[in-house]
Amino acid sequence: MAIKDMAGLLTPYATFDLVKAIKAEVDLPLVIHSHSTSGLAPLCQLKAIEAGADRIDTAISSLSSGTSHPATESQVAALKGTDYDTGLNLTLLSEIADYFREVRKKYQQFESEFTREDVSVQISQVPGGMMSNLANQLKEQNALDRIREVFDEIPRVREDLGYPPLVTPTSQIVGTQAVYNVLAGQRYKTITNEVKRYLQGGYGQPPAPVNADVRKKATAPGHVSTAMPGNVVEVLVSEGDTVSAGQAVLITEAMKMETEVHANIDGKVEAVHVTKGDRVTPGEVLIEIG
Repeated sequence: MAIKDMAGLLTPYATFDLVKAIKAEVDLPLVIHSHSTSGLAPLCQLKAIEAGADRIDTAISSLSSGTSHPATESQVAALKGTDYDTGLNLTLLSEIADYFREVRKKYQQFESEFTREDVSVQISQVPGGMMSNLANQLKEQNALDRIREVFDEIPRVREDLGYPPLVTPTSQIVGTQAVYNVLAGQRYKTITNEVKRYLQGGYGQPPAPVNADVRKKATAPGHVSTAMPGNVVEVLVSEGDTVSAGQAVLITEAMKMETEVHANIDGKVEAVHVTKGDRVTPGEVLIEIG
């Protein structure tokens, strides 16, 4: 069994209580998988060990900390000479760390300033992988300087959507919508197709009540949009055409793959907002059906 804390939200004494409670009820090995995003993971792991955890996940120091795991060598040193001594050789671990320190330099172009330790994750609750993806999205839009606004917007979007867990895929659904809200300068001016699908029950029942105004705006019938950014390859209908739910009305291309986009209701095409070759984004209304 594993306690997976991918955002680094655990705190030391809460970890102790959680591990103690689990070990009292479950006769299985317990693993602590915690990322150091908030800087608390090493402390959480030590309290987990005191409470009876059987294993901790760490990373060699040259690839550790921040949105990675606590450093292996640090935890080995902390436990040395105790009842929890790992028996691992610090000298050999140091040699491994030196090797990967040089390897890491080869990938310097992929480093991000948003993978360092930042205790504000206790507020935004953004997992490390999500931070990196958001940074890449904003960088593509030449808006990396607005990432703090996005971090502030994420808890608001999450509340609006009924507090979905920030794990894949709902973490990306929340994060992408927050990016749209910030860049558009107006909240929910554009609503992504995945948010619409989420609010229609495509990812199960939200854990808490959803903002009624957001739900109403997101679930307007007859709006045809795409789930991925791409280009229009072909428009299959014209204004005035009668269509059926599930009928292909557009073909788009993304990542060298063509995808049919379908009508979501029966009705008549009231407006077509795109033509062949247009660039489209998720949540953008491409065709209106009434």
